[in-house]
Amino acid sequence: MTVAHAPAGTGFSKDHPFPSRVVDNRLLSGPGSAKETRHFVISTAGSGIKYKPGDSLGIYPTNAEADVEAILARLRSDGSERVQLPRSTDEVSIREALTSKLSLSQPTRKTVEFLASKAIDPVERARLEGLLAKDAAPDLEHFLTNHEFADLLAEFPSAPVSPQELVALMRKLMPRLYSIASSQRVAGDEVHLTVAIVRYETNGRKRGGVCTTFLADRVEPGETPVPVFVSHSHFGLPESGDADLIMVGPGTGIAPFRAFLHDRRATGAKGRNWLFFGDQKRASDFLYAEEFEAMLRDGLLARLDLAFSRDQAHKIYVQDRMRESGAEIWEWLQRGAYFCVCGDAKRMAKDVDAELHAIARQHGGMDEAAAVAYVKQLKKDRRYMRDVY
Repeated sequence: MTVAHAPAGTGFSKDHPFPSRVVDNRLLSGPGSAKETRHFVISTAGSGIKYKPGDSLGIYPTNAEADVEAILARLRSDGSERVQLPRSTDEVSIREALTSKLSLSQPTRKTVEFLASKAIDPVERARLEGLLAKDAAPDLEHFLTNHEFADLLAEFPSAPVSPQELVALMRKLMPRLYSIASSQRVAGDEVHLTVAIVRYETNGRKRGGVCTTFLADRVEPGETPVPVFVSHSHFGLPESGDADLIMVGPGTGIAPFRAFLHDRRATGAKGRNWLFFGDQKRASDFLYAEEFEAMLRDGLLARLDLAFSRDQAHKIYVQDRMRESGAEIWEWLQRGAYFCVCGDAKRMAKDVDAELHAIARQHGGMDEAAAVAYVKQLKKDRRYMRDVY
């Protein structure tokens, strides 16, 4: 996703976000789901912010109050001490810094080195020095992955750390980007988001994704300001409404394709639309099921192919559905269809890409080199676009 400033004239950008309001927070996933997926509606009324299908919304979250208090308690601070932010001349209270300016997770080797230099207790110091040993790189990586700053302060209390020293070890709290799930032609001054809420446990403590739990738990609808900006993307709809469109968006990867379909309906686009969606269970994880089934009935969707991995003994994924319909996908591509993918980059997008190459080989009669060249040309022509993360 490409971060960019808002359009000229709005006055709002990554460096000057708009204080929006969440006006709807609705659970999408059903009973029995292993996931917590929510639909958020964010009001940008009065901002002049413009977006197009394929763009993302950047959100600046705040950290959970309990996590801030845990660190302040270990620092023996009331939160009022002034600190200078890293790589900045700005001074704020340590409470404000920990709440909205700094990441409370992701300590680095430098943090362990600092604590080792400060620890008075010999057992604590030996443990820290052991993690820094030349042959201990895997142990250090595992340790840092499972520890946040509050954990380190709790586990090594003999290492005195001042508020300013701690701040110097921390990283800036960055905005998070979410694919927009609405068309502005339809939603007006609203932005819709499809967000999987991240909750997990490490080192015996319950954790949560900073921004997803901010939206789900800490934002009071209609009240809490949510600083936002639009991140413009090269990922988007075909320029011609007559072009056919194949969309592959399992899980929350469905978000931009909901926007695509709403926009294609609003503009009266004549091109055919084919959606591949997948998740774990149809009964609990078919996001926007009623919307997409209605689109299939009224013809906006020419095809809707579903893959629910846990509804049968053998797992079925979107790439499996692609394989089953390889001949038809090839026919659509030969007629100029666009192929768009959104979602997990590590596994899904790679598997979908491999299947697209396989379709070119099997149904296009191409050898490996020709298939690679064909897919490469699709990308060059912007007929194969990906929004992966």
